[in-house]
Amino acid sequence: MRTVDRFREVTPPPMTEREVEMARVAQRCIMEALDHSRAAAITLTTDKGDHPSVDVPPAALKLIGQLLGAMSEGRSILLSPANREFTTVEAAHFLNVSRPFVIKEIEAGRLGHRMVGTHRRIAFDDLIAYRKEMRGRQTAALERMADNARDLGLDY
Repeated sequence: MRTVDRFREVTPPPMTEREVEMARVAQRCIMEALDHSRAAAITLTTDKGDHPSVDVPPAALKLIGQLLGAMSEGRSILLSPANREFTTVEAAHFLNVSRPFVIKEIEAGRLGHRMVGTHRRIAFDDLIAYRKEMRGRQTAALERMADNARDLGLDY
């Protein structure tokens, strides 16, 4: 575990194939339970063979499922405080775009920000909302392209 610019990056330790499979199965079980009900508890098995039940909010179970999925794929997990603000460079890295693009989006009013002296700061919530909107626009554009290709008889 290491701290990166006020983030906490957690890289799962190397796992055996058995542990990777355990993480996959656990994720699948948690997500299926959430799909079919409002699951709110997990039953654990201790080293002594006890089976305590632990009440957990469904949102936390979903997060645990996502965490297990990332672990089973060997991906790093990045934790960040919700009130975190990003510089334009950090926002560009987060969105996987260039810094000039982030500045252009800010100046066009499409990405919220605040000024700290002469520097722009972007709230995490604004960045998440922008990313969601950006992905929606990308999906819509891809659908339009597919519709156009079908209209032109370009099967692919």
